[in-house]
Amino acid sequence: MSGKDIVSYDGVHCANCTAAMQGEFCHHCGQSIHTVLKPVHHMFEDTLETFLHVDGRVLHTLPPLMTRPGFLTLEYFSGRRQRYVPPFRLMFVLCLLAFFLTHIAVDALVTRGKDFAPGVHVDRRQFDDLKTSDEVRHALDEQLANLQQARATVANVPGADAGLVKAEKELRKQAERRIATIDGAAAPASGASAKAPAAASSAPAVASSAGHRVAKDDDVEAEDWLDKPANTRVSWLPEFMNARLAHAAANLRANIRGWKSSDPEVHEQAAERFKAGIFGALPQTMFVLMPAFALLLKLFYLFKRRLYMEHLIVALHSHAFLFATVLLWVLLALLKSWIAPHAAWAGSVLGWVEFALAIWAPVYLLLMQKRVYRQGWFMTVLKYLVIGWCYTWLLGFALVSALMMGAVH
Repeated sequence: MSGKDIVSYDGVHCANCTAAMQGEFCHHCGQSIHTVLKPVHHMFEDTLETFLHVDGRVLHTLPPLMTRPGFLTLEYFSGRRQRYVPPFRLMFVLCLLAFFLTHIAVDALVTRGKDFAPGVHVDRRQFDDLKTSDEVRHALDEQLANLQQARATVANVPGADAGLVKAEKELRKQAERRIATIDGAAAPASGASAKAPAAASSAPAVASSAGHRVAKDDDVEAEDWLDKPANTRVSWLPEFMNARLAHAAANLRANIRGWKSSDPEVHEQAAERFKAGIFGALPQTMFVLMPAFALLLKLFYLFKRRLYMEHLIVALHSHAFLFATVLLWVLLALLKSWIAPHAAWAGSVLGWVEFALAIWAPVYLLLMQKRVYRQGWFMTVLKYLVIGWCYTWLLGFALVSALMMGAVH
């Protein structure tokens, strides 16, 4: 070490706690000796240094996270932590990025599917003006022909075919409903022109008509509940929770009314609120799953005498890997949707890469569990399957909760 690198701190005291300084940071309170009152160009230099330092940690963290199962966890247990991104921060950032990009990808693929299928619009009242069953069938055949033409156009666009299949089902359902309405309206007219001897056989028809009227009344009642005030107050709950329940019930009614609306714009707005609510709730539910998964590991490896915090670190690293995998998979899906219409072979290659990622994820988690807990293969595979089964139920509960939160968004 050269003489200019040796710095003396004799007589220097911390400005915060007046402790004698022994280095650049106070050993008592941790405050830096350097002042924050400095020229602007020094602030830019410090910001650049901080960014490069974090970037270096990311470069040391992400490659082993994706390719070396259990490596980061064992490094953390061994005390070698400085060069890696902390587990919670790593999981948190990857979780937000994964869900954010997934939300963008869903909107992009749906929009792309709509753009590749011009002229195919499912109007909920497009058969209402037709007077005969033959006209309805003819209009349905024309719409189905348009769908077949659109399907040939978007053969390589992910997500578009599913939308076309849904549109076909909706068209057939509307046509059947209109034909049933026309036939039902024609039946009373023919019955009115019948002669008196046929009056004795009209009782079943009256009963059938009454049955249709009851079914219609039931439908009206099912629609009316959206407009009736709901009693969402629970006596033993605090007032703020009752207010939240009332607000959620009002949002649910508005969203259902929007989904059932014949106005495409209103329907689209309700769908957007639903998607925004789901993707807004998913990160929160995943954070709740983290300690639950660590508790599962604690129970199944109780005799290993590991601290709960160690299992939590395993859970954080395993979920960080899963979120990074989802992030890569979504990026590949977006790239595939963009490149497949122009180069089918490239889309096929990307499809195989997606398949490899889907296979690597469960294999990675099994190898991670084996290397961290160091049990035999039989017990490791057995516990892996049971823990996976339990976690699947937890994940299903989290997804259902996210769907409910999306419905009341």
